[in-house]
Amino acid sequence: MSAERVNPAELSPPSGFSHAVVAKGTRVVFLAGQTALDAEGRVTGDSLPAQFERALGNLLTALAAAGGTPADLARVTVYTTDVAAYRDQVAELGRIWRRLAGRDYPAMAVIGATRLWDEQAMVELDGFAVLD
Repeated sequence: MSAERVNPAELSPPSGFSHAVVAKGTRVVFLAGQTALDAEGRVTGDSLPAQFERALGNLLTALAAAGGTPADLARVTVYTTDVAAYRDQVAELGRIWRRLAGRDYPAMAVIGATRLWDEQAMVELDGFAVLD
């Protein structure tokens, strides 16, 4: 994908996301919400960072199976059952993101949810990518 990250000076400087992404490619991959499920369908991890790492890894595994890389992500939405905990741990979550997905940030949003599909899940990520 060819991606142009757009971060206008009139907006607050982004940290860990891009305000807009102009993506050019030939295929769009829609990525289903991923939680910290293991291959047997069990939620793993007893902390938000542990679950975030697994959920992001699952999202990237689905993306790779479709032929994409983290740099192809145009949009990611994070759903969490505890926005305050997410904000408190954002530095660690950012380190996990950079280790697994790099620094080419997609457009992102974090949304608080009462609960997710799997009751033990604390975080879920979905998104879409544009591939050449």
